[in-house]
Amino acid sequence: MTKKMKNESGLLKAALQIIMDDAVKRGIVEFEATDTHNDKIEYAYRLLVHDKAITPLPANQLSMPAMRHRLAKWVTHKLPSDHKLLN
Repeated sequence: MTKKMKNESGLLKAALQIIMDDAVKRGIVEFEATDTHNDKIEYAYRLLVHDKAITPLPANQLSMPAMRHRLAKWVTHKLPSDHKLLN
């Protein structure tokens, strides 16, 4: 199991915002009010894997907590170095 990062929930929220905004702009998805938070996390994870922006988790490690962590880790490389979530 991966150790939870400092500010992981905030980083996850930022990652989802970036990924979802990009997906909508690219016209590849429309989100519904009935889509769960976990649905969005899984979609975002799979989109980044598809775009080759992240390496996929091994099948035996694929879980919601692991996907959350992978998205949070990804966004740390997308935010400015002085962003409040990185401190």
